[in-house]
Amino acid sequence: MVVERITETMAELGGRSVLSLKEWTPSEIKSVLMTASWMKANPKVAQIRYALSGKSVAMIFELPSTRTRVSFQVAIQSLGAAPVILDWDESQLGRGEPIRDTARVMSRYVDGIVIRCRSHETIQAFKRYATVPVFNALTNKAHPFQALADVLTVWQRFGRITGVKFAYLGDGQNNMAHSYLTVGAKLGMHVSVAAPKALQPSDEVIDWARQEALVAGGSVTVTESPEEAALGADVIATDVFTSMGDFGDQEAKRQILMPYQVNGARMQEAKPEAIFLHCLPAHRGEEVTEDVLEGPRSAIWDQAENRLFVQKAALLQILGD
Repeated sequence: MVVERITETMAELGGRSVLSLKEWTPSEIKSVLMTASWMKANPKVAQIRYALSGKSVAMIFELPSTRTRVSFQVAIQSLGAAPVILDWDESQLGRGEPIRDTARVMSRYVDGIVIRCRSHETIQAFKRYATVPVFNALTNKAHPFQALADVLTVWQRFGRITGVKFAYLGDGQNNMAHSYLTVGAKLGMHVSVAAPKALQPSDEVIDWARQEALVAGGSVTVTESPEEAALGADVIATDVFTSMGDFGDQEAKRQILMPYQVNGARMQEAKPEAIFLHCLPAHRGEEVTEDVLEGPRSAIWDQAENRLFVQKAALLQILGD
């Protein structure tokens, strides 16, 4: 039954790009999660290992990467395709070639393009000019595959996604806050974002997420109180205080975000069975304490592993024949 559903959704999702989950329906998101879960449970199915045989996927990195780079490369190879890795500064992009030229040429060579870049406008330009699917491996506005991995982790831990209270503490304007609001609203979660007033999501982002949550049976709360967000939560998540490419006053930002640190006391405000998530890398002693990160409620290693499977699922369903 699962294999039949995967085959059906390959026809629905074939040729799609993944820039942000805002463009995806709840059904499409659930399809990728279901496929990822099935692939994780059945890693040696021969048909899956050769599903993308003969295809190539370019991987372009403007920003440093560990988990994203390795997990995407392994995902591509495990499906039988060839990864073609380009570092931004070592390609003609680093010498000023227009994005539209690179996108059009790469589309003649490969079957898909994975990009990790500073600006969301950059990946939008790639999609505009590319004639193959484009996959967002992180921008300043969205980190869709991390969000997918996180909700897959929630599903595996609790057996459900809809109705789960998901609390995010920290910078409410970064890519993870935006991605949690997007996927959580679409899947009917109760998402709470706790951030200082100056770092809360924009009204436009909040209004959009609340409308989506209303349709899906969830809710969105934005507050300055970390206690309010954490109280009764099933999941507490955070991210580094200063993201890549954030060149502002880092010490000032750190000071206003320290009250949003996830520590043992904060975890006690959540449900007894609550889990902790962090997309990594983590700065121990800043956004999270060592005892939480390494403690029994931390699900960060399952969360990191699930990146591989949501990416495999999306690659299969979008690029598979």
